[in-house]
Amino acid sequence: MEEFDIAIIGGGPAGIMAAIAISSDLNVVLLEKNSSLGKKLLITGGGRCNITNGKPIKKLLNSFHDKNFLKHSFYTFTNEMLLDLFRNKGLDFITEDNNRIFPETEKSLDVLNILKDYLSDITIKYNYNVSDIKKDGNFIINNDIIAKKVIIATGGATFSKTGSTGDGYLLTDNPLTNIKYALVPLVTKKDLSDIAGITLYEVIIKYKHFKISGDVLISHVGLTGPGILNISTEISRNADYNILKDADVKLNESLAIDLCPNFNQDELRFKFTNDFQDKGKTYIKNYLKYFLTNNFIPFFLEEAGIDGETQLSRINKKQKNKLVESLKNFKFEIIGFNKDLSHVTLGGIAIDNVNPKTMESTIMEDLYFAGEILEPVGPTGGYNLKIAFSTGYLAGLSASKKIKK
Repeated sequence: MEEFDIAIIGGGPAGIMAAIAISSDLNVVLLEKNSSLGKKLLITGGGRCNITNGKPIKKLLNSFHDKNFLKHSFYTFTNEMLLDLFRNKGLDFITEDNNRIFPETEKSLDVLNILKDYLSDITIKYNYNVSDIKKDGNFIINNDIIAKKVIIATGGATFSKTGSTGDGYLLTDNPLTNIKYALVPLVTKKDLSDIAGITLYEVIIKYKHFKISGDVLISHVGLTGPGILNISTEISRNADYNILKDADVKLNESLAIDLCPNFNQDELRFKFTNDFQDKGKTYIKNYLKYFLTNNFIPFFLEEAGIDGETQLSRINKKQKNKLVESLKNFKFEIIGFNKDLSHVTLGGIAIDNVNPKTMESTIMEDLYFAGEILEPVGPTGGYNLKIAFSTGYLAGLSASKKIKK
């Protein structure tokens, strides 16, 4: 058997960063089931790699349900430390809307190549699928590798084409939460194929007590876009299912979209009252161009039950109230998730059994977790790569410190 100080399982962002954080005088092996590292990293940000979010740490943490768990790792490995790793190799960054940070080349491959460059002293085994871990003093992996410490960074259970199939959950006795889809497009009850491709810009999406601002893109099967992806995590959190057990998830939910967030209902009614008098001969289908994307108007009016050829002067009180309600609370019935496009996994190794100051299991000594295999998940915009890099770094640093040479 080959012997190592530390074995890292999973060659994604968390696993790579764990390897980078480990002291250079230690013997480390990185075990990757694919034929190359960072497959999921390459597709993040549409291939541009939204590497992190540039908010100050306190504001960044407020975007997570699990901020107390993530706090130590975020302060241990900050955004500046992360970006300096790349700047030291000649790659700088640009910041776009909502504090999203991208490499200036806008190529995720440039990010991955630099990360790989830091691994020159690390043993990497490709096409290595870990199926068994035992502990007898040291860890024994697949009966052919011995390691003093193990870091599991195998990712979640979504985007399986990148190797994230959930198999890492089964390698230890650490308890799991329910495993669910997150940042996932939604399937609607109504067929939206006739209006697929339309984007509703800067609207407010409402689900129960949650309100999220963002763009909504209408697809052939339902709704997607940044705003929908973020609200989908809350819908998923509210649903009772586990993707490791339930092959198909059926929902009976609804969400509402405020198509006119710059007006409240009273302001809209007042505006309609005046405009319907002043512009009485204008057809409602033309008038709504002031509020809605042009190619969305026919669908909107059909759902509201109003003929687009109706002149404003002929809109009655009931119709006016329906227009106001539809503009402020345009409803979609949600029946499922477009699971093949789920960006990340909600849930995983329960954080109640992981030390947030080290990422070490509180159930098994010398076992560490990092990245998406853990329970926390964040919104779109670089938050989830931030989790991966910071928890990975902390796990590597912590495991490194405990090794007695």
